Amino acid sequence: MKRLLLSCLCTLFLGGSFAFAQEKWDLQRCVAYALANNISVKQSDVQARIANLQVQFARAQQLPNANFGASGGYNFGRSINPATNTFANQSIRFGNFQLQGGITLFNWFANRYNKEASQLSAEAARAAVDKARNDVALNVAVAYLQALLAYEQTEISKVQIAQTTTQLQNIRKQVSAGSLPELNAVELEAQLAADSSAFITNQATYQGNTIQLMALLNLDMATPFAIATPDVSTIPVENIGNLQPAVVYQKALQNLPQQKANQLRYQAAERNIKAARAAMNPTLSAFGSITTRYSSLFPDQTRAAVTPNNKFDTIGYVQLSPGVILPALRPGFDVNLPNTPFFKQLFNVNLSQAVGLSLNVPIGSNRQLRTQWERSRLDAENIKLQLNQDNLTLQQDIYRAHTDAVNAMARYRAAQKAVDAAEKAFNFSQKRFDVGLLQTIELTTNQNNLFRRRLDAAAAQYEYVFRIKLLEFYQGEGLRL
Repeated sequence: MKRLLLSCLCTLFLGGSFAFAQEKWDLQRCVAYALANNISVKQSDVQARIANLQVQFARAQQLPNANFGASGGYNFGRSINPATNTFANQSIRFGNFQLQGGITLFNWFANRYNKEASQLSAEAARAAVDKARNDVALNVAVAYLQALLAYEQTEISKVQIAQTTTQLQNIRKQVSAGSLPELNAVELEAQLAADSSAFITNQATYQGNTIQLMALLNLDMATPFAIATPDVSTIPVENIGNLQPAVVYQKALQNLPQQKANQLRYQAAERNIKAARAAMNPTLSAFGSITTRYSSLFPDQTRAAVTPNNKFDTIGYVQLSPGVILPALRPGFDVNLPNTPFFKQLFNVNLSQAVGLSLNVPIGSNRQLRTQWERSRLDAENIKLQLNQDNLTLQQDIYRAHTDAVNAMARYRAAQKAVDAAEKAFNFSQKRFDVGLLQTIELTTNQNNLFRRRLDAAAAQYEYVFRIKLLEFYQGEGLRL
């Protein structure tokens, strides 16, 4: 049985050493990796970029707009010549071109309010990204501290096993010498088995916490991974006297991105109310357009060619005397009218311009504009209520965290005293056992008591560090380990 236990212990220690010999990840590296790979953070960043697009759109609404249109085709049979507006029974190639634009001169600052609302919403979206990053960082820190605690408990279990193993070896020597009965060795072997079971449990907890941390990092589970294990006593913590909940709450209102985002959303909602109200008023705009056209049958009068055709055209009749009527003739001419060139039609003959003002007065829109205005007011009221609710929840969380920190500090101090007392009791029992004044079962009882007190002290210490770190986080100091 002794050889079996020693073999199991060697396997456990070697396996644990191999696991802890991997590349170490400290908290800063874990947080940086999580922020770069976490899906929630990436989704928040996409939403922020969408909000930036809305800002660009709102700014563009204050600029002039311009549109160019063109159409062309081929008419055959009897149709209207689009250039001369006369009927023609010929095939016609035609084209129409138009450039038009406009600008809003005054709409009661609706465009300006929309732009301001979109800018505030974009800032709120960026604050939401910071909030997502903070949430991820905090979750990673919690998982990291839990893994550290499990590692510390595993190390305590190792010390416990080493102590029990040393005692068992000494007892075995005394049993072999006949100075102690076999029962003492059997009791210590049972204790060593219990210590080994505790070690396996703590190591499994550490591995489970490590897997949870890797999941938060969005890290492939096949990746070699082990956390850095700084001494918890070296982790800098703020004096709890400097972390009064009222002061922390006021700093949190100014520093936490969730509160910034809520405030920015409310300001954006106020601008949306003004924009919706402005949309119910008249809008004055200016417009302008340039139009031209082309036709393959548009004659060019300036290039008319007149040539005699050696014929006479009757232009009327003249009565020389009663009963004598002669036709009035003139020399005949052929007139050739060539088609007007394409660019001459576009930029000279058929070119027309127009400028003007337009006034749009909303008289009746089936209550659409008023409904939008009233809904924007309700949206702002709802955002205000959410802002107050989040602030109240934040205040409750901070006061609860401060109370938990005070209680954790008290438990940690009590646990330290319990460890000191348990160590003294164990040392006394060890001395009495060495001189034969104490039974093995009583020695193992004191040893188990010391083991539990050390585990309790480690848990209390990590709980205290986490609560202080949480208060530091609330007042905007970030996470430092």
